[in-house]
Amino acid sequence: MWGNILWCVIGLVFGLVIGFLVAKTFMKKYLKKNPPINEKMIRVMMQQMGRTPSQKQVNQVMKAMNKVQ
Repeated sequence: MWGNILWCVIGLVFGLVIGFLVAKTFMKKYLKKNPPINEKMIRVMMQQMGRTPSQKQVNQVMKAMNKVQ
């Protein structure tokens, strides 16, 4: 009986470790393909819309983006 419980615990721990490593690899690939938005990206987007942003405007947009996340 204790042997069965031990095997279940070992399997659970092994599954958690494998799941963590797979999730970590997936997230690294995702963030490499879709990087988070930074100030430079916001500045470029505003310039494409025909605006020359000040640092204050960029900071406001960054604060709003961080608030949403």
